[in-house]
Amino acid sequence: MKITEKSDEEIREIADPMWNDLIKNSNKGNYGKFIRNFSRTLIGANTEVELGKQFAHSAVTKNMSKNPEFLGVIRRGEYVTVLYKQRNDKMPGEWLGRLVLGYEDGEIKIFGATVF
Repeated sequence: MKITEKSDEEIREIADPMWNDLIKNSNKGNYGKFIRNFSRTLIGANTEVELGKQFAHSAVTKNMSKNPEFLGVIRRGEYVTVLYKQRNDKMPGEWLGRLVLGYEDGEIKIFGATVF
């Protein structure tokens, strides 16, 4: 089954633990655990040095709240984009969290993850 054929609920069951894991490991600045569900291409684009800079200098990526609000799923091509309303424990306001999921070698992997 293609990931785009899964229901929103099925996708959310997969995405929520991955997103929560990203939040936890971003807050801790733990590169190894942060990238564990990344696709090979995403790992190649996000080296430990580059992510280390983000972890060290970004108040947003170090203080994300642990209770994101699920907004929905967008399906396009071979991927789904899961959207979250993300808050920060030390900064007022809201951010949009984006998690792109697809299959790599028969496993669901993260092909994109951003907060903006």
